[in-house]
Amino acid sequence: MTATTTGISTAAVYPHYLHCLAEADEQAAVEVAHDLLDAGVPADRVLLDLVAPAQAEVGERWARNEWSVAQEHAATHISERVVAAVAACTDVRATHGRIVVACMDGEWHALPARLVAEMLRLRGWQVTFLGASVPAAHLVSYLHRYDAHAVALACALPMRLPQAHRMIEACRRSDVPVVVGGRGFGLDGRWARRLGVPWAPNGPAAADLLADERALRAGAPTSLAHLADDEYAALVSRRGELIDSALADLVQRVPAAGDYSPAQLDSTVSDLGYILDFLAAALYVDDGTLFTEFVEWLVTILDSRGVPAAAVEATLGHYVRVLHDFPRATGYLQQGRAALPVSVRRISS
Repeated sequence: MTATTTGISTAAVYPHYLHCLAEADEQAAVEVAHDLLDAGVPADRVLLDLVAPAQAEVGERWARNEWSVAQEHAATHISERVVAAVAACTDVRATHGRIVVACMDGEWHALPARLVAEMLRLRGWQVTFLGASVPAAHLVSYLHRYDAHAVALACALPMRLPQAHRMIEACRRSDVPVVVGGRGFGLDGRWARRLGVPWAPNGPAAADLLADERALRAGAPTSLAHLADDEYAALVSRRGELIDSALADLVQRVPAAGDYSPAQLDSTVSDLGYILDFLAAALYVDDGTLFTEFVEWLVTILDSRGVPAAAVEATLGHYVRVLHDFPRATGYLQQGRAALPVSVRRISS
């Protein structure tokens, strides 16, 4: 992490900054950022070496069930205020064209995209940040009204890849090049390549890519011939029916589930739906690792909340049975089951 000649560094203040987030102390968090800027730490390093990793830690603490949703929301709000404070302290004249930065429709994790938008502004781009969950039609309408050099789209969850692809194609039909980023496209951008769109792992890389017109428009052809088998479309059309059948199977196996509170029932239905949504995304990009990685993550999350991995295995097994005529889907489901802890697989075998 960046250090200055005065000895103040992002590494040195990072623990204190995390403490400010934990205590929901917005004023103190902003002061940490101001102190770094006053000490000569560049604004982009404050964002990259302080705000971004701290926000990643916030997500990890929620995943480990150490923080509640309310604590995560409070910390995220403070980080957004810190980004705004850093932006207010930096006066950069725009010397490049307009970049429109937006999150996919249904994507509410806006802070990573906001960080990228600020990084681009610091590089001299005129940036319009549209925020979270931008419908494709509204984005295209905006592009028709304002001349944009390019669009930068963020996606945090792979289950939104089908929607992301439709949004990308809508922008391209408007003759506006697109660059994408976020964990939703894979840590190495593998699913961006499958969709034939340039990918950047972070703000600086996005700025470099946007400055290279040839690279920006040199996306590989989209490779989605596998969708001809209609498994993706059929799975999406049966989503509600499949959730209902999985819930009925759960109640039959675990009678106590019939007495769930409304909150417990909502959470269970959401999890059953997420399994199908990630399975559908894996079918869309024809990559079983997308689903397997989700299953491993889901087991970790549920374990931190006292839900045994056997519950996931049983649901995957149910979906295997009812989707027996979906060869790719059942293959991915079986791969997901194989990724479960050995003790769980022994019980089910």
